[in-house]
Amino acid sequence: MLTLASAVVGLLAATSGVSGAPVKRAGTQNITDISVLQYALTLEHIENAFYVSGLTKYDDQAFLDAGFPAWVRGRIQQIGDHEADHVAFLTTAIEASGANATQACSYSYPYTDVASFVTMSASIENVGTAAYLGSAHYLTSKTNLNAAGSILATEARQAAWIASAALKGSPWETDFQTPLDPSGVYSIASQFIVPGSCPATNPPLFVKPFPAATVTPATPTPGSQITISLPTGYPGPSNSTVPLYVAYYSGLNIYSSEIAENGTTTIPDELVGIVFAAVVKEKPSPTNPPTDDTTLSGLVNWDFGVPSNARQIFDTNIAPYN
Repeated sequence: MLTLASAVVGLLAATSGVSGAPVKRAGTQNITDISVLQYALTLEHIENAFYVSGLTKYDDQAFLDAGFPAWVRGRIQQIGDHEADHVAFLTTAIEASGANATQACSYSYPYTDVASFVTMSASIENVGTAAYLGSAHYLTSKTNLNAAGSILATEARQAAWIASAALKGSPWETDFQTPLDPSGVYSIASQFIVPGSCPATNPPLFVKPFPAATVTPATPTPGSQITISLPTGYPGPSNSTVPLYVAYYSGLNIYSSEIAENGTTTIPDELVGIVFAAVVKEKPSPTNPPTDDTTLSGLVNWDFGVPSNARQIFDTNIAPYN
């Protein structure tokens, strides 16, 4: 596992949630292709602005001084160009339908140097891939579905390249990509939005705001104990009338661990790669996955990866929902 990657992902994981970024919520009962495209455009604006800010701040020499080969910045510039193209593509598609496309907000990102910028780009691309995969089933148009699939594939390739070629980590994790529901994705993405900066004309999103979960330590390891808490006023381990759990999303599996009254729980030791987690009030099962109604916190995400030259070290036959 890359120590630097752990630190940056942990920075995002420590206080993940939407407490600082209010959202106008549309009803989920009438989700349309256009509302899905607006949601995707919201995320693409965040990605596009991220690359513009970092590449403006750090030139070729800054990348060389940080120990990256000269070609790394050039490739990341191409990724930034891709995100700009995605913004333009989705904007055109939405406006062609007669709707007003979501406009960019102001954003703030927690990277502090070239190394943390590159590592954060891997995290952003992984979330983007999970977002497209998790929302594709809402699309009814085959044309829109094909377009979303095309962007998804590009985001996945970008994430794999950054993780392996630039950061010398693992290009993939489990045998299935993790899909994330829109509310969970927004709980991560919205932390980069400056509160009050979004245009009032932006359409509402079909996402549910969740409070931030605070996890310590912020960069745990599989099998280790963590302490997790929610803001005052939200159901926590010590004042909940029902048992609370942490649901861990990995590939198509969802693992869980019960939270003790003191807020501690143990991360399943079989987890590997990019893992997303949230506090839920019902234990996940094959017939009862978490929903917006049973989820209590925004997602945190960790990278339990392996070096790019390592063999696959996990058992793909592990039973989920334990």
